[in-house]
This record gives sequence, structure tokens and C-alpha cells, in this order.
Amino acid sequence: MAILEVRDLKKSFGDTQVLKGVGFAMEKGEVLAIIGSSGSGKTTLLRCLNFLETPDCGIITVNGETLFDSDNRSPHSEGEIRKKRLHFGLVFQSFNLFPQYTVLKNVSLAVELLARERSDYKQNKSEILREIDSSAREIIGRVGLSEKMDAYPFQLSGGQQQRVAIARALALKPEILCFDEPTSALDPELTGEVLKVIRSLKSSDRTMIVVTHEMEFARNVADKVIFMADGQVEEEGTAEEVFERPRSQRTKAFFTNYKKS
Repeated sequence: MAILEVRDLKKSFGDTQVLKGVGFAMEKGEVLAIIGSSGSGKTTLLRCLNFLETPDCGIITVNGETLFDSDNRSPHSEGEIRKKRLHFGLVFQSFNLFPQYTVLKNVSLAVELLARERSDYKQNKSEILREIDSSAREIIGRVGLSEKMDAYPFQLSGGQQQRVAIARALALKPEILCFDEPTSALDPELTGEVLKVIRSLKSSDRTMIVVTHEMEFARNVADKVIFMADGQVEEEGTAEEVFERPRSQRTKAFFTNYKKS
């Protein structure tokens, strides 16, 4: 069974149709790179998957559970939407860290807030918080920032802030980790450290969707590549198929223009 199935996803903003029937499937442990020109619908697709936007049409299924079906839509409470979002973790372009909190607090805060909803929270509060703190410290170490545990975002480089954002997403243990152009806000010399962390996550059999303009990274790390154009999946295949033997003329033109830029 596929861990993620997306069928006929459509989304418009006013008269502008941004997604025009996007569909694809992923297996557990796969890394999917989504590439394409600006305005092709890549970010909107991620926002729909993470329920930051509501699709106009389509079906989203995770591990056989239908999270969204436009043919069977009923009003959802904020709590229900929050629960659906937990299937996905999203790392934004612009870090979105809380400036008033340390690295450790940025990573552990969301997990702490969720823990308060547990029926045994009041009874076992101290033990639960110790477990959350220990897990957060382990994850921060995994992204190479153990020495920055008590630092604040303004004391970090852009690359370090993005690694904190990755750790924060990992702390919630999502089934699918999504990255929206994770290096676009970084200077070239900081891009490598973030890509290295993402690359290391692949070895842990984690399912990931990476919207990226880093073509070499997509070619070397992704198991599957989707090229989007004009709100649709123009081409889909293995990294080797899409990069070495593209079938679509629009895909070929994209790579030609990319090499010129």
C-alpha cells in the first residue's frame, strides 16, 4: 500500500487555477523531488497536503486513511485539521522560528503543547516533559547543533536556523516530511550544510517530499522526480529517467534554460 496517494487535486485562487488535477503516489521511505519553474504550483501543492490550504477538488490518502475527499466534504474543527496536519511535517523557506525561544524550546514547544491533550498529562507531567526534552536534545544533535541548544535564532546563521526548523519538524514524528525550497533563503555557502542534513535523513528510511531548485541534489538524492508545469504533473519518473531521458518538450526546455541560468 502506498503511504501517500494524491488524486485529481485542484486549487484556484479567484479566477486563477493553480493546481489543475495533480496526482501521484509514494511508497514508504521514498524521496520525491518536485521541480519546475516559479508559478508551476509546487508550493500550493505542499500547502494543500499540509492543510494550510483547502483543495477545491481531489482526494488525499495517507496509509489508507482518507484525509480529504472533495466528494465527501464536511466541516472540520480546528482540532480535526490539526490532527490531519500531524501526518505531515513542513519545513518552510523562511525558517519561521520563534525569536523569543531558544533552539531547544523551538524544537520541543509543539510537542509539549500536543502532550497537554493526553489524558495522563497532569498525572505524569514531569516524566512526559523529561521525555520530550530528551528527545528534542537527541534530534538537535542529529542535525549537528548540540552546541547551540541554548542559543536564540538571532545568534544563528541562516543555515543553522533552517536546521533548527528541520529538527522542529522531525520532533513531531510526521509520516511524511515536506520541504518547500529549503535553501532558497540561504547564501550559497550555507546551502550545502542544509542539503547535507536532508541527505542524511534519507538513510533513516524517512519518506520525504522536497520542492527544490537544486537540480544536482534532486538528481542524486531523489528516488522519484516530478516536473510540474502550469499546475500539472508534466513528467514523472526516476531521477535518471527525468534528468537523463526526459520525454516532454517542456521538461527538456526547463533543463536547457536551467543550464543557461
